[in-house]
Parts: sequence; C-alpha cells; structure tokens
Amino acid sequence: MKVITAELNENAPIARNTYKAVFSCDTSGITNAGQFVNVQIDGLYLRRPFSVCDYDGNSLTLIYKVVGKGTEILSRAKKGDKFDMLTGLGNGYDLQNAGDMPLLIGGGVGVPPLYNLAKRLIKQGKSVSVALGFNTEKEVFFVEEFKNLGCRVFVATVDGSAGKKGFVIDALPEKYSYFYACGPTSMLKAVYDKTITDGEFSFEERMGCGFGACMGCSCKTLFGSKRVCKDGPVFKKGEILW
Repeated sequence: MKVITAELNENAPIARNTYKAVFSCDTSGITNAGQFVNVQIDGLYLRRPFSVCDYDGNSLTLIYKVVGKGTEILSRAKKGDKFDMLTGLGNGYDLQNAGDMPLLIGGGVGVPPLYNLAKRLIKQGKSVSVALGFNTEKEVFFVEEFKNLGCRVFVATVDGSAGKKGFVIDALPEKYSYFYACGPTSMLKAVYDKTITDGEFSFEERMGCGFGACMGCSCKTLFGSKRVCKDGPVFKKGEILW
C-alpha cells in the first residue's frame, strides 16, 4: 500500500452515467492487474474504492459509474483537482494459470480492471477473448479499446439493443482455457455455474478501510473467512462458497 497525491487530468463521460478519469500520479505501488485504489473524496468520511483500469509510470486511469454521493462528487471534479489516494490495494489476478486462450468476463463497472489484464495477457502472446455484459446500448463502453488490443470481443445487453440479447453468460465463447471475471455478485454466481474451466473472480464489496484493518468486507470461503480488500478482491473458483 502506498499513499499518494493524484492530480486530475481528464474526467469525462464515456457512456450513460459512466466516466473515465485520468490522473497524473506515482503508480509505483500498483504491481498487478485487478488491484484497486481507495480515493478520499472531499466532505466524505470514508474513502471510495475504484478498480484500476490502466496505468503507466506516471498516469492512472479509473472508470466509474455514478451511483451515490461519492461518485457524483467525483463526476464534477475538474482538471487540476488533487486527490489523496491509497494505491496498490488488493491481490489482483494470477496470470500464471491463463493457458493459451484466456477468457475475460465483465459486467458493467466490472469491465475496467479487465483492460490492463488484457494488455498483460496479449503481451504474453495469449489469444484473449472478452465477454462484456451491460443493461443497454447506452451503457456499453470499451468495446473498441479491447478490439484495438487484439482481443475477440463478445457483447450482451439485457434489452438486446447491442450485441446478443441476454446476460453476459449468454455471450461466452465455446472454447477457452481459463477465465477471469469481475462484476456484481449475481453475475459472478451465474458465471460460476456456467463456466467449464477453472478461473478467478474479482468481487465488488463495500469497504471501510480498504487494507484489512476494519474487517468490514469479510466473506466466507472454503478456507475460512477472508477479507475482500486484503485477501482479495480476487478469489479462485475452487475456494468460493456461495
């Protein structure tokens, strides 16, 4: 974990109620795809956790959906605004088990952390497929960005306005060697039941501290109680108890 000050460079909508924020900051605390940052929002007591979409040596990209007071305040932030952040939180995905044809499965704001993961897997020479699920066409984002990396992209929307009509599990390709998933719990449970290989799940959970001290985000696993923020947010398929 590292405490940094991040300066906002860009903050613009990319889909309905969904924003892309780019910060200039020290990203040395981030070491793995699937980690998150905890951002202090002016006027609010608890920090807000956001998955890392992408980063390089001095730039951090977050994608977030306006769902409450914290994200609503963030959506009004301007270029030059500065934010206190905790970075390098969580364990992230394990790339060692990907195989030759990994599948990335994301729903809504569970999509962003899969982008940096896709970049890493493509760099390793993997043939990457990405399945993205949204409610409607107006909420779809990052399809072209994944395609530009060289990924095969499958899209599903609940109302059928883009891609295949249905949920993200209805858009999964037939063949893949391993999977990585991120999204709401209901989606993850459906992915768990549908998938035919081993894989990893990144859980979304309300958090207090973000680094394992408050125990507010504990969940049950096959190996006992674990903290989503510290022991996760990524858990292997074989250890999850629903």
